[in-house]
Formats: sequence, structure tokens, C-alpha cells
Amino acid sequence: MFDNLSDRLTGVFDRLRGRGSLNEQDVREAMREVRIALLEADVALPVARDFINRVTEKAVGQQVLKSVTPGQQVVKIVNDELVAMLGGDAEGAGEAEPLHLDARPPVVIMMVGLQGSGKTTSTAKIARLLKDKQGKKPMMASLDVNRPAAQEQLKVLGEQAGVATLPIVPGQQPVDIARRALESAKLQAVDVLLLDTAGRLHVDEALMAEMKAVASVSAPTEVLLVVDSLTGQDAVNVAQSFSDEVPLTGVVLTRMDGDARGGAALSMRAVTGKPIKFAGTGEKLDAIEPFHPRRVADRILGMGDVVSLVEKAASVVDKEEADKLAERMMKGQFDMNDLRTQLGQMQKMGGLGMLAGMMPGMKKAKQAMAASGMDDKVLVHMDAIIGSMTRKERANPALMNAKRKKRVAAGSGTSVQEVNKLLKMHQEMGRAMKQIRKMGGLKGLGALFGGGGGMPGGGKGGGIPGLPGGAGGQVPPDLQNLLNKK
Repeated sequence: MFDNLSDRLTGVFDRLRGRGSLNEQDVREAMREVRIALLEADVALPVARDFINRVTEKAVGQQVLKSVTPGQQVVKIVNDELVAMLGGDAEGAGEAEPLHLDARPPVVIMMVGLQGSGKTTSTAKIARLLKDKQGKKPMMASLDVNRPAAQEQLKVLGEQAGVATLPIVPGQQPVDIARRALESAKLQAVDVLLLDTAGRLHVDEALMAEMKAVASVSAPTEVLLVVDSLTGQDAVNVAQSFSDEVPLTGVVLTRMDGDARGGAALSMRAVTGKPIKFAGTGEKLDAIEPFHPRRVADRILGMGDVVSLVEKAASVVDKEEADKLAERMMKGQFDMNDLRTQLGQMQKMGGLGMLAGMMPGMKKAKQAMAASGMDDKVLVHMDAIIGSMTRKERANPALMNAKRKKRVAAGSGTSVQEVNKLLKMHQEMGRAMKQIRKMGGLKGLGALFGGGGGMPGGGKGGGIPGLPGGAGGQVPPDLQNLLNKK
């Protein structure tokens, strides 16, 4: 997300950082480019104009122009203002706005939005998040009696998420369903009740009347508006229409993983005055995350998002399994099964592009990966190669002779050259582990990677199939380190 805007802003600020001094004209010219970049990202015109005015006013001050690093000072100002635009507080904390769940249970969360915005799926995602991350007992109820099979859809999603759903009573109307859901939630000692209301193709009086009637019966603590970020400026207009009629408490932006512009996210807080609480980043039920303004601003400016990367790793990597893997590697027992486990964990974390985008200083590396035609299919191909090996071959890659390599290549739909590169990668990782053992175990990692030691998979003939470095190039150290260590 925000790829187009991030590319434009990175170019502008690289030029600013490259200058030893700045004058007011330099700043104003840079801000003019930033304004164009925001408008091209589909940011609302009033929002873009106010943002540029605030940044320019601070950036042309003497404190910046006479600073030792004026370019860095301007970037900091832009970063702080981006945080504020995205919903950070006055102190610039930029943390995610949590759901308010300290009311008397069952706490009611009412989900509203247009048809097709991803409302039902988002309801299930939030319910699962509350159950898995906060230890709550949620229940879901579908109030959508207009869309065919809408109630059945929520029931299926509930089964997948392990969350209870209100039994369906054919012919019952939304207000009556809301009353029954409340009674059922109280009887079952439910902590949070999520009401998935009906959507429409456009905002109309009937829709708003239904929303108000349900709200009066259920007295929701949270009213979350679900909008599709891919609709850009239309998403902002929808949010404005709803905020005028319904007492919204927050926004859920869906399909953020497919929105290269990001204008909806940048405009939403300024237009509605309500915080973005969640961002949907995929179709799976775990593909939703709290919206952290400061982390998002850092990613837009190419500064990475290490905190989110660590949190994502902690959520997908089994600690016991990781400890066993580390112990095997230290004993020189790292085989193809272990490598396959690491590749699977990388895929769970979002793939190569996602990881590179969340690491500081990796923006250009990510662009180079895209330019070379490399994508997450690389991981799939490697997994297919390992999957085409026999158990004995995975446990002992030294068995792989020319005949076996041809068989594995045919079975995985790859080439013998790709099989050789994967085997070479495994060998170099094994050699690296031997070096680490000689240097005192894991304590020697810093010396190995910082003192000129070759990166596993890097150098001539090594590397990962499809990655820079596999044909004599050099994989960026941070990325190579991540690839080899998880």
C-alpha cells in the first residue's frame, strides 16, 4: 500500500537530503512536488492543501534552514504531519486507536457500510482478533436480510474463526434480530456482540433509517464504518455521508494491501474526524491489523516498520519450533525440511515484498526486486522443489545426483539450474553455520555478518533462484540476513 506515493516522496526527499543547505525557494519547490504527489494519490484537495500549508510554515523557519541537516529536518516535519493527518494525537504518539471495550458486557460493536465493502468479512476478522489476541468471548449476528445468503455467509465465517453466531430465524427483521442477539449474548455471558448490518449499493434514506433503528435498540459502544480503500475518493465521500447520519466511532479500511495510492487512508481522518481503527490486508481471517498512524507514516517515507515486522514474526513463528531449528543449525543438522519450514514462515509473514517494505532502508531493494521480475512465486518455486524430493533426499541433500535433479526439476515444474541454486544455497547456509560454531555460536553472528564474511546464498553461483545474487550479483545484506535467519 502507498507504493506510488512512497516512491514520489522518496525521490523528493532524497534530493533534499543531498544538499548541504536549503533556502526558502528549495523548500517551496519540494512542497509543490509533494502536493502533486498527494493529489495523484487521490488525497482530497482540502486535505492536501492544509497539509502542505502546515508543513511549509514549519519548514521555512530559521530553525530548519540554518540546521546542520536541513533536509532531514524537513523530512521529520513531513513525517510528524503525516502522523497527524493519519490520526496521531497532538503529542505525536501515533499509536493505534483501540476499541473501547470497558463498558458493561455485552459490549455492542455495530458494523455499517455499503454493500461490497467487505463488512461481513471484517466482522469475522475483528471477532477472531478479539478472541485470539484479547481473550474475549465474542458473538456475531447478521442483520442483513436483503442480500441473498448474507446470514449464511457470516455463519460459515464464524465456524472458520471459531466464533459463535446467532442462529438464523427466517423472516425476522433487523431490529428484532438485534433484540434477540442482545438477549442471547447476555444469557451466554458474551463479552462482545458484533452486529453485521445490511449494506446498500448507495447511501439512501431507508438504509439510514434502519441503521438508526438498530442503534436505538442495541445502544452500541462502537459504530465502525467499513469502506473499501480501492474506491479512493468515493470511500471518503461515503464516510462523510455516514458520519453525517450515524454516530461513527471509527473506520475499518479494507483491501489496503491492493491500494497503491492510499488517498482514502490519508483523507479519512481529516474528513470524518474519526480514527481509522483497523486495516484489512488480505482475504484470510487473520489478515487485519490495528492501524498505527506513525508506523504507516514511516512506511510511506521509506523508513520501514520494524515494530510491525517483529509483531508479525512473533504471531506466525512458533518459538519452540524456532528454538529446535536453531539447535539443529548449531549442530550442523540443517536439512531441506528445515529450509522448507523457514520458507513457509516467510510466506506467512507476507512474502518477500512485504518484508522488504517493512525494513528500514530497503525501499530501493524492494524496487530492484520488482524490476527484476522477482515476486513471491520465488518462495513457491523453492517450496515446490523441496516438495518434489523424497524424504531421504530432503534429509540428506548430498544424495542429489544429476538423475535425481532432473526428476525433481520435472516434478516441481522448474529447471535443473534452479534446483542447483537451491542446493547451493543450502550448502552455503550449512557452511555459514560451521563458521558460526567456530566463532563461538550465535555470539559470532555479528562478527560474521559485519566483518566481511560472505552471506549465505550470496556471491557467484549461489543465491536464491530468481533473487539478485543468484547469478553473480549481491543480495542486499539486510534482506539476505532476513532470508537466512527468518
